[in-house]
Amino acid sequence: MNKVDFLAIGDTVIDAFIKLKNADIVGEPDTEGYKICLPFADKVPYEDVFIVPAVGNAANAAVCSSRLGISSALVANVGDDKEGQDCLASLQKDRVQTDFIKINSGMKTNYHYVLWYEPERTILIKHEKYNYSLNIPEEPKWIYFSSVSENAFPFHNEVAEYLDTHPNVKLAFQPGKNEIRLGKEKLAKLYQHTEIFFCNVEEAEKILEVESLDVLELLKKIHEFGPKNVVITDGPKGGYAYDGNNAWFINPFPDPKPAYERTGAGDAFSSTIIGAIILGKTLSEALAWAGVNAMSVVQEVGAQKGLLTREKIEEYLNNTPEYKAERIN
Repeated sequence: MNKVDFLAIGDTVIDAFIKLKNADIVGEPDTEGYKICLPFADKVPYEDVFIVPAVGNAANAAVCSSRLGISSALVANVGDDKEGQDCLASLQKDRVQTDFIKINSGMKTNYHYVLWYEPERTILIKHEKYNYSLNIPEEPKWIYFSSVSENAFPFHNEVAEYLDTHPNVKLAFQPGKNEIRLGKEKLAKLYQHTEIFFCNVEEAEKILEVESLDVLELLKKIHEFGPKNVVITDGPKGGYAYDGNNAWFINPFPDPKPAYERTGAGDAFSSTIIGAIILGKTLSEALAWAGVNAMSVVQEVGAQKGLLTREKIEEYLNNTPEYKAERIN
């Protein structure tokens, strides 16, 4: 087993993309009333189905890091079923070390259904209630911790305790729905250990229990909880970063064509920042890398197919020297 520089921790899943032919969209984007509507008690035609194994925030991050040439591994759980074997095979194909993935006897692998309409998606999720444990024989440079099941609160404490005793390990924290639901108070130690914190605008507002706050204020308020650096994405509008003194904004990288399917853009953005920093880039430089990789991901189905190598990202940036993060404070 090779030394690991990037260790992702979080649930992995199978995504079944169901491409819908027709649906009614009601409400305004980025509001609670924005919904996809289908006929009830009826047969609804669909266009196609695509099965994508070994995805999820942490798995996507591990694959992203590996594509950048960084030694990567994943701590996760799968069931002792075909889907679990498919996940392991997919990760191994992308040179992600799977030694820390636990195969749970008698349990299923997480399986999600993605209702895909136009470039957007609604995901039907279910996380199996695995018995989580942390077994890392050799300390990595970075831990990238993201979404796990709602029954895994003690596991969050276990990760925090590991960081207590391994001060050289840096933490990137990208909370999922369950972590946001737990609240910042229960996860205070994780926030305090965090080197870089990632979320989107809507998640930041939920964490802070506020509405319609300026993004710069969101960055500053989350920074007050302990993270040294905070990154907040705003979907197709771009992304922001704050290091306690300086704040930057990056526009989306100019798409060569309209977005095809948006799953995984945020994961690509976040994990590319960590990868770029491991490779020696500054936070502002890493934002440009992240914008390129997020652009590529939304041109393909699923969160991983469009992830780029280091060489391809550098090629895009060399051909577009004007694409840079700008200071906003």
